[in-house]
Amino acid sequence: MGRRGWQTGLVTSLNEPDASQTSRADSSGKDAPEAAPELTALAAARIAVGVLLDGGVQHVVVSPGSRSAPMAYALAEASAEGKVELLVRIDERSAGFTALGLALSTGSPAAVLTTSGTAVGNLMPAVMEANHAAVPLIVLSADRPDELRGTGANQTTIQPDLFGEQVRFAVDIPAGSNPERAVQTGLSAATGAFSEIPPGPVQLNLAFRDPLVPSPREKLPAAAERQRYRIGTEPLIMNLPPAPAELPERRTVVLAGHDAGPVAEAFARAHNLPLLAEPSSNARFGPNAVGPYRLLLEHFGAESEQPTERVVLFGRPTLSRPVAALLARAEVPSALYHPVPVAWYEPGRRTELPLENLAELADFAGRGTPEWLDTWLLASSAAQHALDGILLADAAASGPSVASLVWKHARGQLLLGSSNVIRDVDLAGLPAPDPAATVYANRGLAGIDGTISTATGIALGGRQETTVLLGDVTFLHDAGGLLLGAGEDQPQLRIVVLNDSGGAIFDLLEHGGVREAGTYGDAVERLFGTPHTVDIAALAAAYGVRHSLVNTTAGLAEALAQPIEGRSIVEVRTDRHSLRQLHARIKEAVAAAVAGVLAR
Repeated sequence: MGRRGWQTGLVTSLNEPDASQTSRADSSGKDAPEAAPELTALAAARIAVGVLLDGGVQHVVVSPGSRSAPMAYALAEASAEGKVELLVRIDERSAGFTALGLALSTGSPAAVLTTSGTAVGNLMPAVMEANHAAVPLIVLSADRPDELRGTGANQTTIQPDLFGEQVRFAVDIPAGSNPERAVQTGLSAATGAFSEIPPGPVQLNLAFRDPLVPSPREKLPAAAERQRYRIGTEPLIMNLPPAPAELPERRTVVLAGHDAGPVAEAFARAHNLPLLAEPSSNARFGPNAVGPYRLLLEHFGAESEQPTERVVLFGRPTLSRPVAALLARAEVPSALYHPVPVAWYEPGRRTELPLENLAELADFAGRGTPEWLDTWLLASSAAQHALDGILLADAAASGPSVASLVWKHARGQLLLGSSNVIRDVDLAGLPAPDPAATVYANRGLAGIDGTISTATGIALGGRQETTVLLGDVTFLHDAGGLLLGAGEDQPQLRIVVLNDSGGAIFDLLEHGGVREAGTYGDAVERLFGTPHTVDIAALAAAYGVRHSLVNTTAGLAEALAQPIEGRSIVEVRTDRHSLRQLHARIKEAVAAAVAGVLAR
């Protein structure tokens, strides 16, 4: 079912009568619905909050505003009673990504509350990411009552269904009506309770009519000890029984894309197959994991002595052109493990054979021979040694060397920014025998926006030390995410900023070749490189975040060895203009080392 199919019947209004209405006789003597007494704004808000909490919402991120005041007061009452954790963010875009991070790290639906107008529109990037990553994000958008819509009333626009097909469910709840049914349906849609519909974001558009504040007689409940929610987010390891001996021997590789999970590692180990795992798969560990696999795929191509025969895919592959090229090869059958509905593709739009259970997947994959796995692991060892040799030869920090160190030192939770840094980890991050951190990344749409805010939500939700590695452009894009109001919870968060004064990823794409050719050099640098001279230390000081600057791998290793206490920024200065040449040297060294191993 495509995304349009997900929306069928789920975008609605509550103007029709519901079961809560009483009845009365009409002129024909038959019973007709009688309108229920109109609820005050605060009464409706209290009902909505109660349903949200009963449905598993543990965290709500609030952006201040007037029209959303009834929900804010109702949430304040619940917070005083210790029933929910509130976070306040003045920037709605930051609020949306913070809620996204909370939902990622806790696995529970998280809500974000905004007032009307442009405030709601600022949530679009987080909603889009939540859609494609199947994250249960609940948008609580406050709105004007019907009589003020279309009149030019301040901060009034068309909010119902503002997010279109990006949400699983959208509902416009009229002022004065009972929101219970709508909120319950929204929770069900957000958490994947409807058949064939994956979890994802929903919009509850709540209209409120004056008065928006409590009466003078009302007051907050007596303060109770706040409930601190702690969801286990430690890295997971699975075990599967060895593949049956009657399975055919095949030269199959296991690809673990984003969010594949430890089942991919367990499957590869059980079937004696090489494991090619992206960093955010949470499967990049174990005895079968191959480090710089994307540089090895060509050595197991159609013209090699041991060509790859089949591919088994877990999760979503997003990082590597060699992987995309492998999956596009018509002569190499591929299968996708697809046990539950997912949000990142529409059925029929990919070429892999979708298989719902591991038994079918086992029949497809077969089992690897010792020679097949050993050849991959020998090539992996040779490639890793060659890569490390290139990186160790230069004391100055580079993207791959920074990625390697952060991957090695990360504990607890690790968020990898989009663009170059996650690809650097994919290249240089050495797989460990066991996972040391739970890895996150906004790969739904792979945008660079909201990364600091997402990391903050992940750290606060998981309640453990968290590291985020991101580039300088990604950092600056969400610098406002550093703003925490007085009294707000401080995450245990280390922010590692790879600062090469611009967008390095474009040098590794075709644009780098255009720049080297010279004719468009200045245009490429300005339009894609986006150079800047921002003083990150001054920016950190403005937000009250500790800052340190390093330029070498030794300095970074020392900084990463320190315990994480509160928030800190480790800025690593590098030169992006030599990055294209560095990658060329790495590829050449790896090719020579692997060729020597395979020739034996």
